[in-house]
Amino acid sequence: MHDAATEPATQAGRETNSSAALLRTHWQIIFAATAGWALDAFDFTIVLFLIPHLGKVFDVGLPAMAFIITATGFAKIVGTIGWGLAADRFGRKLAFMAAVLWFSCASGLSGLAWSYASFMALRVLFGLGFGGEWTASVSLLMETVPEKIRPLASGIMVAGYEFGYMLAALAFHFLFPALGWRWMFFLGVAPAILTLFLRRNVKESDDWARQRQQKREGRTFKPFLFNPAVAQAWAFSAGINFMLWAVQVLYPTFLLTTQHLDSGSIFPFVVAYSVGSVIGKPLSGYAASRFGERPTITVFMLIVIPSTVLYTLVSNHFQLGAGAFLMGMFANGLFGILPLYQARRFPVEARATGIGISYAMTSVSVAAPYVIALVTPSLGLRFAMASFIAAGALLLIAISVFDTSRWMPDESASPEARSDRDDAGGDASFAMADAAR
Repeated sequence: MHDAATEPATQAGRETNSSAALLRTHWQIIFAATAGWALDAFDFTIVLFLIPHLGKVFDVGLPAMAFIITATGFAKIVGTIGWGLAADRFGRKLAFMAAVLWFSCASGLSGLAWSYASFMALRVLFGLGFGGEWTASVSLLMETVPEKIRPLASGIMVAGYEFGYMLAALAFHFLFPALGWRWMFFLGVAPAILTLFLRRNVKESDDWARQRQQKREGRTFKPFLFNPAVAQAWAFSAGINFMLWAVQVLYPTFLLTTQHLDSGSIFPFVVAYSVGSVIGKPLSGYAASRFGERPTITVFMLIVIPSTVLYTLVSNHFQLGAGAFLMGMFANGLFGILPLYQARRFPVEARATGIGISYAMTSVSVAAPYVIALVTPSLGLRFAMASFIAAGALLLIAISVFDTSRWMPDESASPEARSDRDDAGGDASFAMADAAR
């Protein structure tokens, strides 16, 4: 018989377990991860706006300046793996805080550079911390929020990059003409303040704490095994960054030199790109949970390929703005699935190390801006960028067609995992795995 008295309680339970309610409950970690990635992005992208100016300051050409970006990316190889090992051994929270302090200090010191070589060295130091923030924050976020909202939390976190990118554009637009290039890097010390919020408001991952307790009790754990799922995580991480470095790194230079805009006129295009990204990243997370990883990746990339025409090969400002929006929404928007894409392919006990190696694999893609700069004299910057973007999109489709769900770790057997899913509203398995099968 229907018991009407239970209806209010049932309704309250549904409201408590709704996605919006769960997001509000876990707002501190979502904010911290998003802010960390935003501030990391600010410190990284500010140099992109300054490439033409710093080339004149240090009396070097575009390939030499592009090589600084490449060297920064290669420094991530050491940084991401090292921070991943640290996060697995000492905790996600401590590694997160230490990485933020590291890249903040290195960014500020970059403003003291006196030569091309000194600037290169300081940016390499920055690169060592740059990937560490991602490694620790992704592990902490994916192990803290309930399974039900992980796709959305993943998209929200990485959308923070666009806020950092827009902050860098605003600083370049308003502060660079008045204060000069050194102050652009001095501003990069500000993210260190985030560590105060982290220390007071974010707790350590329960999964990591439970695993450490089990180790103290004598239980042994095997590190993750290399398998097709792991290989796919690493290949996808490298492929998406190959495409996005081609999309973004030389874009301010493209607007300044090929489209002949001044420093004050490029901001609307950055905004169009960033707004598209802020929409596209949560959208890709939702689409992946609703329709599966592979269909989402394929559809997004099939839209990216023709969008390169509007992004690079036209001169009309309205069309360029439309291209920037589409490239942000679908090329950069696909990045929204990356935290979860990586995390679900590694077990808890070695997750940060696995994610660190995954992100280190992105350093392979840092060759993209340098190679683009090398072929620019023969192809022109617009055709060089367009061809690399399209090639990256095709590469991602090729990587994603393989179903590797059978090799992913199944943590559903533990009582803790089942409890987590019950608290998240009974979402017994992430819908992406079902759709992928």
